[in-house]
Amino acid sequence: MSETPLIYENDPTYKMAVKQLKETAAILGLSDEVVEVLRHPERLLQVKIPIRMDNGKIVVFLGWRSQHNSALGPYKGGVRYHPNVTPGEVVALSMWMTWKNSLAGIPYGGGKGGIRVDPHKLSSRELEEMSRKYFAAISRIVGPDVDIPAPDVYTNPQTMAWYFDEYSKIVGYNAWGVVTAKPVDLGGLQVRVISTGYGVALAAREAAKKWIGGLEGKTVAVQGFGNVGRYAAKYLAEWGAKVVAVSDSKGGIYNPDGLDIEEVMKVKNETRAVINYKNAKRISNKELLELDVDILVPAAIENVITKENAPRIKAKIITEGANGPTTPEADRILHEKGIVIVPDILANAGGVTMSWIEWSHNRMGCFLTEEEALNRLDSIMTRNFHRVFDEWQRKYSEYPMRAAAYVIAIDRVVRAMKLRGWI
Repeated sequence: MSETPLIYENDPTYKMAVKQLKETAAILGLSDEVVEVLRHPERLLQVKIPIRMDNGKIVVFLGWRSQHNSALGPYKGGVRYHPNVTPGEVVALSMWMTWKNSLAGIPYGGGKGGIRVDPHKLSSRELEEMSRKYFAAISRIVGPDVDIPAPDVYTNPQTMAWYFDEYSKIVGYNAWGVVTAKPVDLGGLQVRVISTGYGVALAAREAAKKWIGGLEGKTVAVQGFGNVGRYAAKYLAEWGAKVVAVSDSKGGIYNPDGLDIEEVMKVKNETRAVINYKNAKRISNKELLELDVDILVPAAIENVITKENAPRIKAKIITEGANGPTTPEADRILHEKGIVIVPDILANAGGVTMSWIEWSHNRMGCFLTEEEALNRLDSIMTRNFHRVFDEWQRKYSEYPMRAAAYVIAIDRVVRAMKLRGWI
């Protein structure tokens, strides 16, 4: 193997993903050779996307698609638009998608994509052109049976509609299953938009039943008020919890008597910032993480709970809405404090699970009601939570709960690779 690091190997998010993989491999007794196979993606594509901006100038954006592992099925994972996207982050996220899909028991491998861009600085026309050119550039390696993208940070059903249309033009037919979380009129499910946050709320609800006597009256803080955080907060509040703090990139708000989540959502939609909600004290994202609450939901970005702030975390349960919000060092500190961490690959699997429901029905030409889709999601997420929790308590209680989730997920991938003769 070359001593020169690959393009993604020095990325801190990738290093964290590899560390988690190696820790699980030690528990499972996997060889170094198997770890070496699993730590690299099967394919990493970089594309350039030249766009003529509204001012007439040409700007080149860079995009990536990482396809980590396909032992269990087609690659599956979102595409994010963010100025800090890196190849290493995309590879790490695709690895986490492999474990997430495996743990959920759905027939997908792991993939992830991203474009290094601040989408807020683009006009609607520029955003559409960039989206279409990105998907055209990766079109040779995606498809309904190959790789099925979906939304992620700063992408949405409209983005998926552009992807679907661009790919359909290239292949010459309506490829309904090439992306998921499409608009309803293009074969999507309305509940796909809420499904990740709904799943996070489900995971928090089940953890509360096991650990703190249920959800009723328990206090909750949610970092991140995008698609995931807002719906996690909404459903936790509807199910009897008291959401006392939420935040977004501009800051947070706190009211010990509870927030009116519907009103916060309205303020966020109208002003693009939760800090404009009137009946609350302003706090920082750092302060939100350290509030004395029963349940903490980090639903923003990765690496926000570290060995530096973990000793000050007071929540009894952490339910990870974001991908990789807790570092391995923080994991151990929190576990020693008796805090239950419902890991990302379990807690935020609602989106990809609903995507599988949408994709499979697109492929079969079936229709599903919104109520049927949510009921199916509830059943799958609840079953998976209890499977992981019970396995953790029975075999791996000396480790954080993440260990049990990773053992189940990685073991399934390795068994599939062995059956296929890959290792």
